[in-house]
Amino acid sequence: MKTFTSASAAKYLKSLQDKKDHLISTEKNNCVYQLAPGEEADPPEYDYEAMRREIAEIDDQMRAIRHALHVFNANEVLPASGITIDETLILLAQLSSEKSRLFTMRSRQPKERMSSGYFRGDSIEYRFANYDLAKAEKDYLEVSERVSNLQLELDLCNQTRTFEVNV
Repeated sequence: MKTFTSASAAKYLKSLQDKKDHLISTEKNNCVYQLAPGEEADPPEYDYEAMRREIAEIDDQMRAIRHALHVFNANEVLPASGITIDETLILLAQLSSEKSRLFTMRSRQPKERMSSGYFRGDSIEYRFANYDLAKAEKDYLEVSERVSNLQLELDLCNQTRTFEVNV
């Protein structure tokens, strides 16, 4: 059994992926060799079965850790927000989208002069905000603060809460 935090699990998964990538690269280089006519064969060291076993072991470890991390995220409740890590990740994506929309809305002017195109002649057009700009600004700041608070709570959990994996 090995104990992880979400942060340490992510780092460990990265190291396993690096190890797997290295093995696959080595395999690509060593599983074949070229020989010119009349040359003596000197193939690189390569054991097909051993390579398959080693990569399978890494895959098994990665699968076990990822599954345990998903279970942890689905069950671990953040104390201040009262929702699971999994829900928090979904909520953060939703709030980020909302924050982006509100950023655009809060940046508008109440009345904007539109460029008159070549074919429009001398007429001037205006675009008017059809909402309360101050409310959009207030909502943007509230969403921004909520995102920050959720991220801080999530970061603390990712660094301190642990789960165990049989690897």
